[in-house]
Amino acid sequence: MEYQKQLQRIKNDSGFIAALDQSGGSTPKALENYGVSGDEYDNDEAMFDLVHEMRARIMTCDSFDNERVLGAILFEDTMDREVNGKPTANYLWEDKNIVPFLKVDKGLAEQMSGVQVMRPMPDLEALLDKAKKYPVFGTKMRSVIYEPNTDGIKKVVQQQFDVAKQILSKGLMPIVEPEVDINSKDKHECELLLKADILRNLERLNDDQQVMLKLTLPEEGGFYQELIDHPKVLKVVALSGGYSRQNACDKLEQNPGMIASFSRAFTEGLSKQQSDKEFADTIDASIDKIYKASKV
Repeated sequence: MEYQKQLQRIKNDSGFIAALDQSGGSTPKALENYGVSGDEYDNDEAMFDLVHEMRARIMTCDSFDNERVLGAILFEDTMDREVNGKPTANYLWEDKNIVPFLKVDKGLAEQMSGVQVMRPMPDLEALLDKAKKYPVFGTKMRSVIYEPNTDGIKKVVQQQFDVAKQILSKGLMPIVEPEVDINSKDKHECELLLKADILRNLERLNDDQQVMLKLTLPEEGGFYQELIDHPKVLKVVALSGGYSRQNACDKLEQNPGMIASFSRAFTEGLSKQQSDKEFADTIDASIDKIYKASKV
């Protein structure tokens, strides 16, 4: 029942998905950007306490509203914690009508064949079972493509779709995220190979199956229209990939039908040192800009 409501919300409502899923490797950078230096914590537990404070501050802010924010991607540690006395996913869905997703990958393997596939996920079944105990709608997992290497890109997409099928079998919606590095000198060639491979893998899904795609903003406006229109794709969302918010929003406006799922570009400008009003005003401006770019 909740899943169907969430499905309709993602399918039909306007807005974007906030990526609040920085995990072990990327958390120090996220905290640094937020004005928390490494000498303010001396172990992972303290680090995750601080990043949860930041996320809770974002989620409970009135500007973080369901008129403009459709969903939020969480890290497992965030899902296991509470916001306003409720499990995070329950708070988002029950109190804010914002659809929760869970990051499920365990990071990236070493680079080979111009790509980084995902590390093995031996505990995925257990993690998905845990997610099902909360009102979590879907999952997200990330690989990275650096070079237009046919075999490498094929491996990335194949792995993404193999894991997506496992996630679908659990009754959750997978966000497939084969990121193309924005600094790749052959970025458009990577995108050409990637799109062809995604289309091939979509054809292998059952007629009643859908996935979501999270893709780097392409070099050519409207490049992913075929994927946006595909019956086996619920939604195509865009990652900011290191672009500034302004740059990411400018590029997003050239891709009607894609919506944002930004992380760094979303939290840009937020600081622990800000008063609640400054914080709310900063996040309101960020949300407004990203929402408008996602509505094009």
